Amino acid sequence: YLFHRVSTSLPSACLNLREFKFAQTLIFAIEEINNSTQLLPDVSLGYKIYDSCGSIAQTIQSGMALMNGYDKTLNDTSWLNMWLIHCFVVVVVFSQISHFATCACLSDRKRYPSFFRTIPSDYYQSRALAQLVKHFGWTWVGTVRSRSDYGNNGIAAFEEAAKEEGVCIEYSEAIFRTDPQEQFLKTLEVIKKGTARVVLAFIALGDFVPLVNLIAQHNITGLQWVGTESWITSRTLAETKEYSFLSGAVGFAIANAKLVGLQEFLVNVHPDKEPRNELLKEFWETAFQCSFRKSGSGGCTGSEKLAELKNEYTDVSELRIANKVYTAVYAVAHTLHNTLKDFKFSSNTSKKEWPSPKKDVRFTVKTGEEIFFDTSGDPVARYDLVNWQSAKDGTLQFKHVGLYDSSLPSEQRQRLQVNQEHMLWAGNSEQLPVSVCSESCPPGTRKAVQKGRPVCCYDCIPCAEGEINSSDCFPCDLEYWSNESKDRCVLKVVEFLSYTEIMGMVLCVFSFIGVLLTIIVSLLFYLHKETPIVRANNSELSFLLLFSLSLCFLCSLTFIGQPTEWSCMLRHTAFGITFVLCISCVLGKTIVVLMAFRATLPGSNVMKWFGPLQQRLSVVSLTLIQVIICVLWLTISPPFPYMNLSYFREKIILECNLGSAFGFWAVLGYTGLLSIFCFVLAFLARKLPDNFNEAKFITFSMLIFCAVWLTFIPAYVSSPGKFTVAVHIFAILASSIGLLFCIFAPKCYIILLKPEKNTKTQIMGKSSSTTL
Repeated sequence: YLFHRVSTSLPSACLNLREFKFAQTLIFAIEEINNSTQLLPDVSLGYKIYDSCGSIAQTIQSGMALMNGYDKTLNDTSWLNMWLIHCFVVVVVFSQISHFATCACLSDRKRYPSFFRTIPSDYYQSRALAQLVKHFGWTWVGTVRSRSDYGNNGIAAFEEAAKEEGVCIEYSEAIFRTDPQEQFLKTLEVIKKGTARVVLAFIALGDFVPLVNLIAQHNITGLQWVGTESWITSRTLAETKEYSFLSGAVGFAIANAKLVGLQEFLVNVHPDKEPRNELLKEFWETAFQCSFRKSGSGGCTGSEKLAELKNEYTDVSELRIANKVYTAVYAVAHTLHNTLKDFKFSSNTSKKEWPSPKKDVRFTVKTGEEIFFDTSGDPVARYDLVNWQSAKDGTLQFKHVGLYDSSLPSEQRQRLQVNQEHMLWAGNSEQLPVSVCSESCPPGTRKAVQKGRPVCCYDCIPCAEGEINSSDCFPCDLEYWSNESKDRCVLKVVEFLSYTEIMGMVLCVFSFIGVLLTIIVSLLFYLHKETPIVRANNSELSFLLLFSLSLCFLCSLTFIGQPTEWSCMLRHTAFGITFVLCISCVLGKTIVVLMAFRATLPGSNVMKWFGPLQQRLSVVSLTLIQVIICVLWLTISPPFPYMNLSYFREKIILECNLGSAFGFWAVLGYTGLLSIFCFVLAFLARKLPDNFNEAKFITFSMLIFCAVWLTFIPAYVSSPGKFTVAVHIFAILASSIGLLFCIFAPKCYIILLKPEKNTKTQIMGKSSSTTL
């Protein structure tokens, strides 16, 4: 016996044409098998059809009736066929094959070890729907489901897959066809108030019809419907003009097929061929809207032609579920065929035992589809993606716009293929609907989930400086910074004191002015080298001092420009050596002043101990010490270019790392020590009774020099970035100009403006004379 459950899905008194076509397809397949010489030869299959009437209780009653017995009014009473009937009952009752049961729960082999089906499990459909929703960018959807295993398990699998895809569900409503009107109105109100523009209906057709009737009455439009195989190819819905709000609906349908000969079989059905079949009479009355109990107008004559009808029964363009009925019958037949072969084999051997039904059946039907079952009793999941588009007559047609095949690789979403160019959306619009809880955050902002709401609902908060956003704000690498729109990281601006910027230019100008002034003074001294004021106090030291001052002005230029390995070593060593050379000359001049005063005392012979040779040696010796310090510094741990990433977050300071801080402070400390010593000696000699006492000018110059460098230390430490270099250059220029003006300006004044005082008498005059 083949058991087929006819479900009266629609809440109507009339017979369901769709389900009746499924029953006729089962009979068509059985007759085709009975006429085959290859499959089950010499065996005839029978069938019993029960109507569940859309009731769970009636379905259980029908199933129990099948299991408890069989009719004994069979035409063929041979013992062989009687045994075959028993055998067939064993195969069919305990190995159930369904054409329309899609609940993923039935894949549990522990609970349902003998259940198989020719339709894919809703597990795959749920995941395919989640990928479809994500593909179109709908991250905010509402769901309506049947309050049954089909709807509950289907939506549960969809929610799990949707969470993985980043899709949020605004509401999830459950309905059943027998619910009171208030429940449907409540669901309708939730849909109306919802902000999601996409509604997924994981719902049986019989449960969906009362809801769409209510939606049509309240004229709710503009929603994008996403459907499942249970209703997405229903001609009953598509051909009802009141349901035009479903235009643009998209969903997965069971792959379509063409069954040769089925249409002729369907239209040849007639009540006169089976007078005792009351179901055929009910079908005829439903199809032609007549009654056999009436005569005349409104009465059925039996001469009506099914071939002239255009309804869901006669339409063979959509044989998606009917094909699964067809393949289910063939699966039973192939299973029985294999079992009989094993029985004949065991009968011819000495070992007598009943063969067990084969569950690893694999065959190809005449449509070309290969049928087999996996370890869960499920076939390969293949779906057509269907889009509802309006026809010219106002009805809706099913447009094939893609597919989903679970046998394809899951990487890069190869299983889902969509041809979006030929799709229409809600309201026959060509514009893809938008259904999100929150709009995408603009560049430079990040998502902040709203408290108590799903992750798809968020506020957009600006990213901090140095951060960019793709899915969330994250900091750039150390050498990078965010651009203005904060959508990508760019290399940080590398900052150093360059010749092209204003501050660098100004410092260069002052440096060259200092060199120029030094040259002018040197030239002036050279032209008046035989005058007493130039010859006084060792003119050789004066020229050496002017030379060292020009080097001091020039060494400031080494601090400007991009630091390199050589410039870093040069700037610090040049600074230390030139300034020590300068201070050594000033110190020599100070000692000469003191020695000259002592030489004027009776019996003093000190000048022979500090003559020109000793003066040169003192300058060379003092400078050589600084040279040795610099050489040791460069040898042990020299300065090097360094990218300072910590001082400023938004830019890189390119500077010279000291290498050895001890070396730097040793150079600076030695220069300072000489400066202080020179200042002390000059201070002691400032009131010596000479008309032109150079010691007091040296005192002023060293006072400025020490003040500048004492101020430089805290300024150097606290100045940011390139300003550190600028402070260093300023200290060099300020101290050099201080020395130049304090020591040489008075002499230049006498040479140029007071030549009458440029005599030996005036220079060596007593304290009573006019002094500068």
